[in-house]
Amino acid sequence: MARTYEVMFIIRPDMPEDEVEKLIAHLEGSVTSSAGTVKVERMGKRRLAYTVRKFQEGIYVLLTVEGSGQMVHELERRMRVTEPVIKFLTVRVDEEQKRLEKVKKIRDSRVKRKPQPAAEAAGSASRNPPPKQQAPSRPPRPRSNHFPASRIAGRPQQGELWLTSK
Repeated sequence: MARTYEVMFIIRPDMPEDEVEKLIAHLEGSVTSSAGTVKVERMGKRRLAYTVRKFQEGIYVLLTVEGSGQMVHELERRMRVTEPVIKFLTVRVDEEQKRLEKVKKIRDSRVKRKPQPAAEAAGSASRNPPPKQQAPSRPPRPRSNHFPASRIAGRPQQGELWLTSK
């Protein structure tokens, strides 16, 4: 069953551009040889959030892959043994895409209200009385910064029942 995955990986920043292209082509070839489809997005050199293998920067590449889980497992294995790849992460996104399509379909199916003409709005206003206004509420009482003396002394508060054993 074909599923959609996003594979983000980071390549060493000191690699020459032609070697980067060769590495990406090699990974693309491994996907296409496994009857999968791939879309490559080069994000360029960026600063890493933390040091990875003594590197502060890396070349980010995003592969959007459609294929089986075995194909992704093989792709991850190849990245793991490839020296220039310093970090990678694979995320399955087809479930998220289905959920987003469902939400979009629900939003599109809702009927949006059309603005009423002025004559209809005036007629409906006479049928519905304006809402009653509530009296302004009192401001809250200021709270004290200490416990009541009865709590410190260990006496029960009003409404509390303390049971004692004999």
